[in-house]
Amino acid sequence: MDYILSWLIWLPVIGMVAIAFIPRDKEVLIKQSAAVTTGLQFVLTLVLWNNFDSKDGSMQFKEWAEWIPSFNISYYLGVDGLSLPMVILTGMLFFIGVFVSWNIKKAVKGYFALFLLLNTGVMGVFLSLDFFLFYIFWEVMLLPMYFLIGMWGGPQREYAAIKFFLYTLFGSLFMLLAMIGLWYFTAPFNNNEGTFNLIKLIQLSPMIDSQLWGFDIQWLLWIALFIGFAIKVPVFPFHTWLPLAHVEAPTAISVILAGVLLKMGTYGSVSYTHLTLPTKA
Repeated sequence: MDYILSWLIWLPVIGMVAIAFIPRDKEVLIKQSAAVTTGLQFVLTLVLWNNFDSKDGSMQFKEWAEWIPSFNISYYLGVDGLSLPMVILTGMLFFIGVFVSWNIKKAVKGYFALFLLLNTGVMGVFLSLDFFLFYIFWEVMLLPMYFLIGMWGGPQREYAAIKFFLYTLFGSLFMLLAMIGLWYFTAPFNNNEGTFNLIKLIQLSPMIDSQLWGFDIQWLLWIALFIGFAIKVPVFPFHTWLPLAHVEAPTAISVILAGVLLKMGTYGSVSYTHLTLPTKA
């Protein structure tokens, strides 16, 4: 149980590497490898659920390792009552998605490799407790989704994929600015050391009292995060990429898009935008 969160995140990468060594003409073996990988991951989510203490409101099964010490970036994972249901849902839908994709005939090896990479990105988002690590996993999802829609989608798949890519990239830029802003403006309250640690940011962000162009920094950071997550939900007026992406995406990807990816925007809003809610009227 000490490293179960890391196994949940990186097991699909192991499966993806295994698929890379399977000959292209062994399509059934490729699909079976993806099924075994996602099946094991789903079992691990149930083990996590079984060992989760629902009476403990703090982060559980935490893992921490120093990553980029010069910027206080760490490999920091944890799960709580909010992220646990999303972890289980992710494991279940990706496992089901392999069988929904069983009739894929075009570039089977590439499809399931990208499918597992997408899995890693989604799982990493729900388990990250370091904002920089969260952002990396958030961006990891972008390219697999782009290619899965653009190569295996419907008649308008190229347009749908490009629109999804541009909208998500636009939102990610605002999220990046907010992330850097939180690192910079909380540093004075942390011995002049910036941090991406979510737990510390929860404690430090209410202390931000600076202004920029006459606006409270807290408001500017909140707006930037809101835009980034609102596009992923998506809410009006950032919603126009969704109908086309749903229609043109392969069936399994459409299921994952509706079942998990859209909820990531809400999860991010609950987990991160409250960091920048202004404390002053």
